[in-house]
Amino acid sequence: MFKSFVSLVRDIYGETDFIPLHEPRFLGNEKKYLLDTIDSTFVSSVGAYVDEFERKVAEFTEAKYAIATVNGTSALHVALLLSGVKCDDEVITQSMTFVATCNAITYCGGEPIFVDVDRETMGLSPDDLESFLDQYAIITDEGDCVNRESGKIIRACVPMHTFGHPVHIEKIKFICDKYNIMLVEDSAESLGSYRNGIHTGRTGSLSALSFNGNKLITSGGGGMILTDDECLARKAKHLTTTAKKNHSWEFVHDEIGFNYRLPNLNAALGCAQMEMLPEFVNKKRNVAKMYQVWAKENDFEFAVEPSNSQSNYWLNSLIFDDRKQQLEFLKYTNANSIMTRPAWNPMHELNMFSSCLCSDLINTKFLADRLVNIPSSVPI
Repeated sequence: MFKSFVSLVRDIYGETDFIPLHEPRFLGNEKKYLLDTIDSTFVSSVGAYVDEFERKVAEFTEAKYAIATVNGTSALHVALLLSGVKCDDEVITQSMTFVATCNAITYCGGEPIFVDVDRETMGLSPDDLESFLDQYAIITDEGDCVNRESGKIIRACVPMHTFGHPVHIEKIKFICDKYNIMLVEDSAESLGSYRNGIHTGRTGSLSALSFNGNKLITSGGGGMILTDDECLARKAKHLTTTAKKNHSWEFVHDEIGFNYRLPNLNAALGCAQMEMLPEFVNKKRNVAKMYQVWAKENDFEFAVEPSNSQSNYWLNSLIFDDRKQQLEFLKYTNANSIMTRPAWNPMHELNMFSSCLCSDLINTKFLADRLVNIPSSVPI
């Protein structure tokens, strides 16, 4: 049943051996910029490439400010701190996400609340978000959104643009504004994705990108905070550089900060990758078209970009009839050296988050039992 899929993947990637899920491509100025960085001796968190990487990402996304960090998790952590999340606050997010989303919430002392995802976007459902808040939320005289059951403040909402597909972010923003909840976008997977012509990460007050080795472009490790707010941008840069005040020789730190600044070596790699980003997105969208044709011809469901959106198709996905068919496909493809993976285990099923408040999560459970990610690297 799945033999033709294996043949298609090998045709796309021209490989006869193992084909990974998503591997980096270094086809531009990566070596040149890395050698330039080494020659400059500025290989750590101070250097021209850090500033240039921030400028390139801000220009591409049309964000006013971009602040580089060591990884996407640290970017999300600081974004949540700047949103006011603190000990005993609650933060609404989706259970179908990578664990880093929930880890960043707990770093702040917060506790996740899980609402369902949409089938179309595979990201946080605005309808389920509104239903949850209608049932549980009250607005105090001070303007705080409080969970009537726990008595805790619901401080923020973190939708994730799953596998690069944009969520219905404008609807989520409307609901968050209605309930005085800060909107922080987890855009780790969605560089190069747009909703109604606006780049992901541009609707919330803050957002976080990732440049891990498995992302569309990589800086080895690396993340980025996006914001249009100058005060938040200045604070983000301050916190991520150990909260050190500028001085020619003294070491004065005016609050608890974090050693989250991206090294110049990583930024050099990121600058070279940014030059390739438009080409990479186009090639990945062409791969998605080939998968979509195969799925239609073989009566399978392929996860296409949502309406009014342009996805980077970071990870392409097939959705099977049931858990049995999902497992058969996973076993067959991996046995034939084609790397495929299900979505992450839902967060509410992990021990550390099993006591968190949840909605029914019907779509989350549906996708967990049926979705498989398939090879999605940029073809050479």
